[in-house]
Order: sequence, then C-alpha cells, then structure tokens
Amino acid sequence: MNTTFARLLTLSTLALALGSAFAADSAPPAAAAADKLGAARAQIAAKNWSGAIDELKKVNDAGSADWNNLMGYSLRKAKTPDLAASEKFYDTALRIDPKHKGTLEYSGELFLMKGDLPNAEQRLASLNKVCGASCDETVELKKAIERYKAAGNKYVASNW
Repeated sequence: MNTTFARLLTLSTLALALGSAFAADSAPPAAAAADKLGAARAQIAAKNWSGAIDELKKVNDAGSADWNNLMGYSLRKAKTPDLAASEKFYDTALRIDPKHKGTLEYSGELFLMKGDLPNAEQRLASLNKVCGASCDETVELKKAIERYKAAGNKYVASNW
C-alpha cells in the first residue's frame, strides 16, 4: 500500500509538472506580445509620455501595429509633441493592420491637431466600416471632431 501511494504521488507530481510546462508553451503569441507592451501601457496610463517612449524603445517591436500605435500616441501626447514622427508611426501601424481601431482613432485626432479635418473625417468613416458607429474608438473620434468644429476648427484636447 505504501509503494502504491508513493507511485501515485510520483505520477501526480509528474503530471502536474508536465501540465504546467505545456501550459506555459500554449500561451497565444498575441498575449505574449501584449505583455511586452505592459510597461509602456502603464507609463501611458500614468501620462508619463517620455517614460512610455523609453519603454517602447526598449521593446523595439517595429513590426507590431500595437507598438507603432503606442509610439505614435506617446509622441503625439508628449510635452513637446512630435506630430511628424507620430504620423509616421501611425502610418506604419496602418500598413501592418489597416483596421487597427486605436490607430484609426488616434491618427484622426492627429489630423485635427494639424488642422486637417477632411482626413480626420476619413478616419472616422474608416472606423465606422471597421467597428460601427457605437464602438468606443468611433465615438471618441466623433466627439473630437465635434469639439474641433465647435471651437471654430481648432483642436481641443479631450479630458484624457
């Protein structure tokens, strides 16, 4: 009986160890990529734009639409915005993923900052096609365009 119990305990421990090993390998690639951007997202949430840019540079995942979107966003929101660089990162994100909702919204806001209402409205139309009129990104860009028009065609930043 003791030997049987010892064998069962050994087999149970082995099964748990193997299960854990396979579970670690079964994480989807997107989840692993999102984790790489976690520190940058935390800096963005804290509105620490230079910290976010530093974290994004550490990751340096230029082939990722999310990475390019966050870099463009951080450069646009920085104390001294770099609109030209921001636009390049947004353009790259959209080349990688033309339906990237965040990039469509944020690049629309960039166009408003540059005084380019027609391109901002084009981004809004693209968002409508990608996710509909009620998705958060569409709603936010629509509000930004309304604020822009209400201010006499001048960019008005959101509360965020």
